[in-house]
Amino acid sequence: MPERIPLARPNITQAEIDAVVAVLQTPNLSLGPKLTEFERAFADYCGTNEAVACSSGTAGLHILTRAYGLSPGNEVVTTPFSFVASANCALIEGAIPVFVDVDPHTWNIDATRIEAAVTTKTKAIIPVDVFGNVADMSPIETLARTHNLRVIEDSCEALGARYRGRPAGTLGDAGVFGFYPNKQMTTGEGGMIITDDGEIARLCRSLRNQGRDGGGGWLAHPRLGYNYRLSDINCALGIAQLARIDELIAQRCRVLSAYQTRLSGERRIALQRLTPEVEISPFVFVVRLADAYTQNDRDRILCELDDRGIGCSNYFTPIHLQPFYRERFGYKPGDFPVCEGLAQRTVALPFHHELTEHDIDRVCHELQALL
Repeated sequence: MPERIPLARPNITQAEIDAVVAVLQTPNLSLGPKLTEFERAFADYCGTNEAVACSSGTAGLHILTRAYGLSPGNEVVTTPFSFVASANCALIEGAIPVFVDVDPHTWNIDATRIEAAVTTKTKAIIPVDVFGNVADMSPIETLARTHNLRVIEDSCEALGARYRGRPAGTLGDAGVFGFYPNKQMTTGEGGMIITDDGEIARLCRSLRNQGRDGGGGWLAHPRLGYNYRLSDINCALGIAQLARIDELIAQRCRVLSAYQTRLSGERRIALQRLTPEVEISPFVFVVRLADAYTQNDRDRILCELDDRGIGCSNYFTPIHLQPFYRERFGYKPGDFPVCEGLAQRTVALPFHHELTEHDIDRVCHELQALL
């Protein structure tokens, strides 16, 4: 049997290994100089005043919902087609996620539907840049200004993407990135908040460090906080990866282009559509099966691909149909039909820097044979 093609893998070189080893030879394994260096380099890359490193993208989203004062009785408008953290971050603070269906072509939140979901209880919008494709942020920004709403951009999957020339994550009041090993760059586990608001950044640094304030002492906690710190070991890895970010994204774009070329005439699937405003930074490669296919068909295809040595997965289970959302809010199938129809037919194919043209041909051949 041919060698298995994994779904994802991190892009690690000797430079990253050397950077991590160098930190291990110092006494500064956490809250040391590499944290500040990583934050400054990341802010410079994104063109923002501030960057705040934290333990994950999820932690970053949670910190921001607290920093902006979301609380019980508030509502947050977001998408049901996402990793569950983009809604959970509000729910953890007692606010209610209010879902808006997605655009059938871009797979991002449908900006034309958001205003109808805004009420007097709405305090924020959390758009998600799904699979590295930036949401349609211009109308969202306009709507937020009209209704005095915060915009927390979940760009955990979109480092390096752009919308109308502006970097993902900089299009709202604050943005969040994730550095899990399958992302454009990795710190193993980790995340980053970016913003131009110095006071929000100061508060986020306190919240990520058990509520401590700078200069207040290790046992002084003026506010409730969390252990959402990112170690200097992770930050050293991040610095080395960020130094290579253009190379890392270019390698991903090469793989994306090869897939697009190979599958361009395949009518039994649809690819995520980009608008002219967006320059994608691809996170994963997901195809949507045509409407003639059912979820059972998709699941069988995933099983067969796996049996043939092709790493694969679905993306995503709709958040509103997760068991605890259904139990708490009474959601049911049919509430967000575009999202559900998409989620029932997604197939994520192998996507990483080591894929060769031969690998991509093999993946596409097996997929088309099963179709």
